[in-house]
Amino acid sequence: MSEQAALPDNAPTTLPATAAETSPDNPWPLQLLSQKLKAHIDRTPSAWVEGQVIELNRRGTNAYLTLRDVNAEVSLPASVWSKVLERQDLPLERGSRVVALLKPEFWIKTGRLNMLVRDIRPVGLGDLLARIERLRQALSAEGLFADSRKKPLPLLPHRIGLITGRDSDAKKDVLRNAALRWPAVEFEIREVAVQGNTAVSQVIRALRELDERPDVDVIVIARGGGALEDLLPFNSEELVRAVAAALTPVVSAIGHEADRPLLDDVADLRASTPTDAAKRIVPDVSEELAGVRQAREQLRRCMDRLVDRETDRLTALRSRPVLAAPEGLVTVREDELERLLRRSAAAVNSSVVRAADQLQHLKAQVRALSPQKTLDRGYAVVELARAGAVPGTAAGHAVVRHPAEAPAGAPLSIRVAEGRFGATSTGSGGTVETEEDNVEAGAAHE
Repeated sequence: MSEQAALPDNAPTTLPATAAETSPDNPWPLQLLSQKLKAHIDRTPSAWVEGQVIELNRRGTNAYLTLRDVNAEVSLPASVWSKVLERQDLPLERGSRVVALLKPEFWIKTGRLNMLVRDIRPVGLGDLLARIERLRQALSAEGLFADSRKKPLPLLPHRIGLITGRDSDAKKDVLRNAALRWPAVEFEIREVAVQGNTAVSQVIRALRELDERPDVDVIVIARGGGALEDLLPFNSEELVRAVAAALTPVVSAIGHEADRPLLDDVADLRASTPTDAAKRIVPDVSEELAGVRQAREQLRRCMDRLVDRETDRLTALRSRPVLAAPEGLVTVREDELERLLRRSAAAVNSSVVRAADQLQHLKAQVRALSPQKTLDRGYAVVELARAGAVPGTAAGHAVVRHPAEAPAGAPLSIRVAEGRFGATSTGSGGTVETEEDNVEAGAAHE
C-alpha cells in the first residue's frame, strides 16, 4: 500500500517530503510517521547479540522473552516462534546466557518496537573460552599486554586502593595479611559487585575514582574464586581497556592460581590470590628491619675499614721526612745556598788574583820595554840642540842616530835616567859604534 493511498480522504494532497520540512501549519499525519518508521526499521539488517534470558513466557506457538546485557543494566523484549525453541538440544531457561539473531519489527497499530528472534543458541563453556581467547589475542596484538607498558609498584605504598566485593573473604584476606606485614599501611576501599551484569560498570567507576586520587599509590582488584561464568566481568574488554588507561599501578588478584582472566594480563602485577596480592604489594616489616640492621652493620664495617685505611695513609704521610722534619726543606736549601755563595766568592777571588797577577806581569813587560828602563841601565839619548832652545829641555831637539849628524862644535842635549844635560860635539872619532857595542858597553857599565 502506498503512502498516499493509506492517507484519509480529507488529508492534504501536498505533504512535506521529509520530517525537517514539517511545521505547525503543515504537519505529518501520525500514520505517515509510523509508516516511515516501519520502512526504516524494515531496512535494518539482522544482528547477532549476546545476552541473558531474564524472562521467558510461552503462549501457544509464540514465546516472549526479555534479554539483558551481560555487563550493563540494559534489557530488550523479544518474541520467538516455538519451533525455534524446539530446535535447541536443551530447553531454554531463565538465567541462560545466549546469542540470538534479532530482526527489529515495528508494529504500526500499537507503535511498539519488537525484536523477532530468528535463531537462538545457548552459550556453553567452550564458546565462552573460545571467545575469551580470541579477545585475548586481539588485545595482545594491540600491545595492551606488553611488559614495556607495565608500571612498577612502589617500594612501600602509603595508601592502597582496594576494589572488592561487599564484605567478601577476598577483602578480609587482603586487609589482614597486609596489616600483618606492614601495620602502618592504609587502605581506600571501594566495595562493588564482582559478578553479574553491573559488575563491570561498578568496577570501572571505582577504578577511575581511585586512579584520580593522588594519595593512592597502588590499586588492587580482588575477588575470590568461582566458576567461569562468575569471573566473566573480569574478562570484559571495557574493563581491560580501563585498567590499561589507568595511571596508577594496578594489581589483579582474581580467583585462584588456575584462574586466568584477561585482567591478569593487562594488570601491572598479577597475584595468584588476594592473599598473595597483600604479600606482594607491601614488604614484611620484620624482614625490612632485619635488612636495615644488616645494612647498618655492613655500613659500620665499611666505615671502619675506610677509617683504618685512611689512618694508615695519614701515618705513612706523617712519617715522610718532609712532614716529620719540615724545616729540612729550608735547611737543605740554606746549606746549598751557602755552598754556592762560597763557591761564588772563591771563583771571584780566584779571578781577581789571576787578573792582578796578569796585570803585574803586563806592567813588568811594559816597564821592561819602556825607554826609561833602558836609560836606567846606563844608556843615554843624544839629541841635537837647535838654536834658541833652552838647554836641558827637549823642545825642538832631534835624536842623533849617526855620528855625521853631530859634527864638531854642534850643541847636544843628552838625556840620561835622571834627566838632561847639555854638551858639545867634538866630532867623529873615526869609529862608528854599533848596537852590539852599545849593548856590551851597557853591560860593562852595569
